[in-house]
Amino acid sequence: MNHPLDQRRAGVILHPTSLPGRWGNGDLGSDAYRFVDFLQDCGQTVWQMLPLGPTHIDGSPYQCLSVHAGNPLLISIDALIDAGWLDAQFAVANFQAHSTDRVVQKRGLLARAHAGFLEKADRRDHAALALFIDTHRHWLHDYALYQALRKENRGAEWDRWPVEQRDRAAATLDEASRRLERFIHQVSFEQFVFFRQWQALKNYAHQRGVWLFGDMPIFVAYDSADVWSRREYFELDETGHMRVVAGVPPDYFSATGQRWGNPHYRWSAMAANGFRWWIERVQTQRELVDLIRIDHFRGFEAYWEIPADSPTAINGRWVTAPGEAFFSALQRHFGPLPLVAEDLGLITPEVHVLRKKFALPGMKILQFAFDSGPDNPYLPHNHEINSVVYTGTHDNDTTLGWYASLGDDLRRKADDYLGLPGDPMPWPLIRCAYSSIAQLAMVPMQDVLMLGGEHRMNRPGTTEGNWLWRFEWEQVTGDNVARLRHLAELYERLGVTPAAAADRRKAKELPAGV
Repeated sequence: MNHPLDQRRAGVILHPTSLPGRWGNGDLGSDAYRFVDFLQDCGQTVWQMLPLGPTHIDGSPYQCLSVHAGNPLLISIDALIDAGWLDAQFAVANFQAHSTDRVVQKRGLLARAHAGFLEKADRRDHAALALFIDTHRHWLHDYALYQALRKENRGAEWDRWPVEQRDRAAATLDEASRRLERFIHQVSFEQFVFFRQWQALKNYAHQRGVWLFGDMPIFVAYDSADVWSRREYFELDETGHMRVVAGVPPDYFSATGQRWGNPHYRWSAMAANGFRWWIERVQTQRELVDLIRIDHFRGFEAYWEIPADSPTAINGRWVTAPGEAFFSALQRHFGPLPLVAEDLGLITPEVHVLRKKFALPGMKILQFAFDSGPDNPYLPHNHEINSVVYTGTHDNDTTLGWYASLGDDLRRKADDYLGLPGDPMPWPLIRCAYSSIAQLAMVPMQDVLMLGGEHRMNRPGTTEGNWLWRFEWEQVTGDNVARLRHLAELYERLGVTPAAAADRRKAKELPAGV
C-alpha cells in the first residue's frame, strides 16, 4: 500500500468502543472484522478512529494514561477464550455488560487471562511476549510500574504518591518493581495482547484495501505515565506540580476561554535531543495506524499558556512553539509525514504557512460552512485538494441533529447551496463531502445510519455521558451500503490497489491510439 492520500478516498469515523459486542464496549473481536467487511462492501477505504490509549475514569480518549499504551478494554475477550487462556464459563459468569462495574469486571477477566497465559501458553507465545517487552522497553516498564503504583495508591494522581515514588527515587522504584512484579507483568501482558490483536486487525484491513486513520492529541494528561516518568520534558516545578497549563483564549464562543489543564511541554529540553520523545511517540502510532490526525495543530506554531493557579483561561498569553524545527526533525526521521493537521478554530496566517511548508492536509467541516458568506473556507468551492472533508467530527452533533437545530434562514441557505436536495438529510451533506475536491472524505457512522443528535459521541464542555455511543448491526441496512458505494463510485472515491494505480498511471502515459 502507498500513501493513504495518494488518490481520492472516502471512509467512516467510528471509534472501536462504539462497535457492537457483548463485553461492555466494542473491542478488537469479530465485530471489528465485520466492520472492515462493511467498509469494503460500501466502497470505503479508510477507517478513522479516536486515540487508542488507556483512559481515565471519564473514558475520554483525549486524556490518556500513556501516549504509547493501548486501551486494554479494547482487548477481545472472545479471542482470549479462543486462545485457551480464559475459560468461557468463568468469563460469562463474571461479567454483566450493563453493570456500572463493567470496567472492573473486564479487568478481572484480563487478570484471569494473564494467569491462564502463564499456565497454558506455549514457548512461542512466551518468547513473543518477551520480545515485545524488550522491543517496547523504552516506555513499557515505566507505564506498567506507573499502573502498579497507581493501583497501590488507590487511583491517586502521581503527585499525591509518597515522595520517594513521586520523585522516582531509584531505590524505591527498584523495590517496587520487585514487590509488584506480578502486576507489572500482567500490564505488560495486556499490552502484548492489545498490540498483537491490533496488528491482526490491521493486516486484515490492509488485505481488504482499508487504511486505518488514527488520532494523536497534542497534549498529554498530567496524570499519566509520560509526565511522571519524564518530568524534564514538561513545565513543572521541583515538586512535580504544573507551573502553567494548556487551553485557548476567550473568543466568540466563551468569554473566559477554555482551561484544559494539561501540562505544557518544555520545548527547549525536547529540542536538545532532537525531539526524541516525540519521534518515539509518532513511531508507536505508526505501528498502529497508517494516517494520523494531530489534534490542535495550531499549538505547534504558538500555544496559549495559562498560569496553573488561574481558574479560567483569561489571564493566559501566546508563546511561540518550535513548530518548524519540530516537523523538520520528524521529516528527517520518517520521510513524508503521514499526518493530518486539525486546523480548526481561529487559525493565523503563520499556522497556515507551517502546515503548507510540510504539505500537511487540513480539515474542512461542512457543518461549519453555512454561517457566513461565500468566502467561508469550509464551503466546498473553497476547499483544497490536500485536505480532508468531514460532514462533522466526534465533537459535532450528528448531521441530522445539526440540521434540526438550524434556524429557518440558515436551513434555507444550506438547502440552497446544496441544490434544494430531494434526498433527506444527512445524505445531501454526505454527497457534498464526496463531491468536494478534497482528497479524502470522512463521514461519522452516525450519519451513515441517519441518526439524530441523541447519538452524538461527545458534547464539548460537558463531562457526563460522553464517549459511550454504540451502534447495533440491526441499524445497518442494504440502503446504507448501496448509497455509500454509489457515492464512492460516482465521485471516484473507491480507491484502487497499488498495482491497479500503477496500471492506470501507465495507461495515461501511452500515446493516443496505443
